Amino acid sequence: MTARLKIGAQGLAVALVLGLLALLVWKVTHQNTNTVASKIDGGHVTNAPNFTLGRLDRRGDLQLASLRGKAVVLNFWASWCYPCKREAPALERAWKQHDGRVVVLGVDVNDFSGDARKFMRKHGLTYPVVHDNMNVTSPKYGLTGLPETFFVNSRGRVVAHVAGGVTASNLRSGIQEALRS
Repeated sequence: MTARLKIGAQGLAVALVLGLLALLVWKVTHQNTNTVASKIDGGHVTNAPNFTLGRLDRRGDLQLASLRGKAVVLNFWASWCYPCKREAPALERAWKQHDGRVVVLGVDVNDFSGDARKFMRKHGLTYPVVHDNMNVTSPKYGLTGLPETFFVNSRGRVVAHVAGGVTASNLRSGIQEALRS
């Protein structure tokens, strides 16, 4: 190979890398601009995107819209997620504490259903859990990691968001906001 050909190939490789880097920067700066998380974090209440997913806690499907009339704690998690393990007891307590006025709904994402069921048994989860193995919900809600929790009021509007694991304090305030609005 001649020196001129080598220099040309190197120049082409550098141009390709720079082009891919520019595309990555554009994607990072323009992602999540029209998602539930970006709207809520910007101070705007928005409708919760509806979905229908297969249940892990029993047979059948569950549609988010079927929970209208109740406040919903919509928690996205996976069995391999360490903070998800830490927040599971607080979510279970919230489910048991609110006598049907509040529904805790777990959405298992990027996970194997068998691993998710094992997680549910290990942590004693009795609230409804659905499985999103086709990544239907993540883009709509604007998930940036796991866990993430959205608080939906009885009219199907998202009123609060917690990126990362919930604590007793932010879980309580999110539920209060969902019940109040």
